[in-house]
Amino acid sequence: MPRLRELGITIGDFPTGKYNAITDVEGVQVGHTTVIHDEPRIARTGITVIKPRIEPAWDNHCFAAYHVLNGAGEMTGLPWLEESGLLTSYIALTNTHQVGTVHSALVKHIIRHAPQSDWVLPVVTETYDGFLNDINAFHLTEDHVEQAIASASGGIVAEGNVGGGTGMVCHEFKGGIGTSSRIVTTPFGQYVVGVLVQANYGMRELLRVNGVPVGKHFPIDMIPSPKRPKDGSIIIIVATDAPLLPTQCKRLAQRATIGLARVGGTGHDGSGDIFLAFSTGNALPDTSARLRDLQMLPHAQMNPLFDATAEATEEAILNAMTSAETMTGYRGTVYALPTHELADFVLSS
Repeated sequence: MPRLRELGITIGDFPTGKYNAITDVEGVQVGHTTVIHDEPRIARTGITVIKPRIEPAWDNHCFAAYHVLNGAGEMTGLPWLEESGLLTSYIALTNTHQVGTVHSALVKHIIRHAPQSDWVLPVVTETYDGFLNDINAFHLTEDHVEQAIASASGGIVAEGNVGGGTGMVCHEFKGGIGTSSRIVTTPFGQYVVGVLVQANYGMRELLRVNGVPVGKHFPIDMIPSPKRPKDGSIIIIVATDAPLLPTQCKRLAQRATIGLARVGGTGHDGSGDIFLAFSTGNALPDTSARLRDLQMLPHAQMNPLFDATAEATEEAILNAMTSAETMTGYRGTVYALPTHELADFVLSS
């Protein structure tokens, strides 16, 4: 399936990184485990893992912060993240009912690789895939988490119906995992902003692509809409190699809201819209034996990072949708956004 730019649609003005993905931030890696089967119960689910650095996250931390647009969702480890400003684990994305399984698996993984660890608070987050996935069958196991971790790599990131995004629905079309990146220039050099989303939210009539009201162009009598039992959610992860402190990471996470709004997300009551931003711009070894030598981008130089975050978020959501394919699952069928008709409509508008 084509990505948005392969359809001739360009979002914003900043150049993208080589892969137009969160992995354009040096050291960031992404891995997926996708679980699809019909017996003994229907599975359309999975796990996506983000590694913030080449080094294990528990050995070299990242400054990080989060923002909640609407809180009908879960992201573990946030009280300590807020208290310390540190991301000390991998980030895992999965379905709502298996946060516990994935959390336990990450704790065990860290303890196996760092036996000295006796206090671990991983970051695990979720969106609800219960329309396509028999979510109460609890398909995911600790082995699936290990597979996602082992598969993590840089470079091209699989999108659409993969990993944690396998069973997700976005603006009443098939959604899932999407990613994008931007390169920004400041007086102190060039930096990369990368975004990865797990998109599972939204009403069709609100969907916009590059400002064009696409959702209204594809009414339900043309393309049926799944009747979902509850609102969905979106998780947005923002990475950058700019040297930011936690308060600046929080400012970056907040700007993901703007990219979401441009596509048509407004934070409905039943939606879990939770965003996390981390910076690899300072090395933060897990030691208290010495003072930290830190760098900080001046606040006044963050404007291009704000703009880049909004652009990359907008494009990542749309990449999740254009990369996804029609899927039939537990309660019915969710249709993919018709990409070529989409391109014709947007480019002629």
